Amino acid sequence: MLSPGARSVVEATLPVIGEHIEEIAGRFYPHMFAAHPEFQDAMFNRGNQAEGSQPKALAGSVAVFASALLRGHTPDRLLTRIAHKHTSLGIKPDQYRIVRDHLMWAIGDVLGDAVTPEVAAAWDEVYWLMAYALIHQERGLYSARGVTAERVWRQWRVAEKIPETDDVVTFVMRRIDDRLVKTSLPGQYVSVLGPMPDGVRQPRQYSLTRADDGEHRYFAVKRVRGGGRPDGEVSNLLHDEIKVGDELTMSVPYGDVVLDDSGRPVVFASAGIGVTPMAGMLSHLVAAGSSLNVTVLHADAEEKSFALRRQIAGDLARLPESRLFVWYERDTATDLPVTGAFPGTMNLAQAGLPADAVYYLCGPLPFLQSVRGALIERGVAPADIQYEVFGPDLWHADTE
Repeated sequence: MLSPGARSVVEATLPVIGEHIEEIAGRFYPHMFAAHPEFQDAMFNRGNQAEGSQPKALAGSVAVFASALLRGHTPDRLLTRIAHKHTSLGIKPDQYRIVRDHLMWAIGDVLGDAVTPEVAAAWDEVYWLMAYALIHQERGLYSARGVTAERVWRQWRVAEKIPETDDVVTFVMRRIDDRLVKTSLPGQYVSVLGPMPDGVRQPRQYSLTRADDGEHRYFAVKRVRGGGRPDGEVSNLLHDEIKVGDELTMSVPYGDVVLDDSGRPVVFASAGIGVTPMAGMLSHLVAAGSSLNVTVLHADAEEKSFALRRQIAGDLARLPESRLFVWYERDTATDLPVTGAFPGTMNLAQAGLPADAVYYLCGPLPFLQSVRGALIERGVAPADIQYEVFGPDLWHADTE
């Protein structure tokens, strides 16, 4: 908890810090990268840096953490999500000192004389409370996997590339060495390093789409088309340049959104490429011989853009208590064994949802906000709704 002196200072200055926090984050990253260019390799997604989502996420997380401290608690969901992402990238405790130095510089650079020694000391206390909470969680996550930060990464070979849609390819990765494959939990992701032409390895996270077999990992990559912005550099590299037989550097699995084993009915709701963690969870259920009541809700442009649909339909056929509902924006024609197919966007009123279910959501942020809001209006407890966001989580302030 904040010391009494720091609490009064943070409470007084949070509005002005909050007002300028995005500008502070925007100054922080270039300043840090200029001093530590090695941080741009295998650590930060420069696509998110360029579009501003990473600075916005950093700003939001600091503001949420400070606000929570003033209310007498810590935002556990936010911290857990960040800790899993950090451990999938091999973040080390000593790197927090470097981040602190450049963040405090940016606060002073933006706010000038308003940053008195008392203000600087109070926000330094906020930073270290957050940093040590993350370091503690990350230490536990490394230990649970039996790895250190340096041993998170491992070389894998591309065994197969399976086209799923015009824009989605499944990568089947085979282990190269004899080291034990760390088992993933249903819903987790791996970080993959894309070797870019300029020599910088760019990290991206991809959900695992099948249960482990001890030899392989499966993940699906959607080609990111910029539509007026730059195309996704890693997704296009993986689609166009990485061939069967090539090696990729991949992390052990992490991710805090994992399938609940309480035995309650499960509802998966996804849109677009957000279906990937759902496919992984379904695969785990099949591998475990589950008899859970499972409902899958998926929204897409049309059936041919529904990635992993054949795998999902096959897995649902092996789960005795399962149903599939789809919503297509352009064409509702379907060859899948669905319980219901509807035009337009997802409408929960069109699907009979089981009582006392737990929900897993993944898709674009507006989709997540819409579906989560509709579930809460129907009386579903927020604690029974988990969601996965691809990229920086710009929503955590609203869901803590």
